Amino acid sequence: MSDLRTAINPLFLREEELRQAIELLFFAYRDFTAEPDAILAEYGFGRAHHRVIYFVGRHPDMTVSDLLAILRITKQSLSRVLGQLVDEGFVTQRPGARDRRQRLLQLTEKGIELERQLTERQRARIARAYRDAGAEAVEGFRKVMLGLIDEDDRGRFPPRGGVRR
Repeated sequence: MSDLRTAINPLFLREEELRQAIELLFFAYRDFTAEPDAILAEYGFGRAHHRVIYFVGRHPDMTVSDLLAILRITKQSLSRVLGQLVDEGFVTQRPGARDRRQRLLQLTEKGIELERQLTERQRARIARAYRDAGAEAVEGFRKVMLGLIDEDDRGRFPPRGGVRR
């Protein structure tokens, strides 16, 4: 008897299923970003600001180079956004201990509070969806998302229960 998990079922690869997945991603992203977008607008910020605040909060003392690698934007684009966040007191920059040319980034208390506000709404949305879907679906979602991101970034996400780098 064949194992149902290893049997190939091409129905999920049909054109309609793939197009629906694309639409689901569009709608999910729209709704996932709607509440944070409204909060950011109060500050005159956009999604680029949100990404900087999120990743600097997630990785205190990250370098500007590391942030550029994650965001895959130009130095000029990052400079504009980061400059505004620094000028308005959300992010601090300091030189690296070993290499003074490095700029290490951290959120200020003001930045930590904004990151908390933005993330708590998204966490609640994801937690609700995870609860509704169940553990097996959550693991399947994780596998699909890992499959969507470029291979060189997959190493940022350790196996379940592993240590994050």
